[in-house]
Amino acid sequence: MKQCLIVDDSSVIRKVARRIMEEANFEITEAEDGQQALEACRSQMPDVILLDWNMPVMDGLEFLRELRKDPCGDIPKVIFCTTENDMDHITQAIAAGANEYIMKPFDKEIIISKLKEVGMVEA
Repeated sequence: MKQCLIVDDSSVIRKVARRIMEEANFEITEAEDGQQALEACRSQMPDVILLDWNMPVMDGLEFLRELRKDPCGDIPKVIFCTTENDMDHITQAIAAGANEYIMKPFDKEIIISKLKEVGMVEA
């Protein structure tokens, strides 16, 4: 079963994302901030990461830059799921190594379509 790490400081968002990803047959791990997410990745590198931008301790962009420095940090497909929707944020995310970018609020159809685009679910 494929692994998904959901990184968001909102327990509500994590719960919604968990439900969507479990229905898509992913095993879920959660983190409340980028630092917890890095620790989770060092313990077991996931296949997919759903990543928020604005979080305490370590934000999503900082986490992504650190993740991509790791020897196995190029493995996970990273999908930003955030309220930051201007071109500057999107450009920074892609430059840092994000594979896709979703605006909040999101729904099942949006997440599944992005998972298809990055090759994590069958088209």
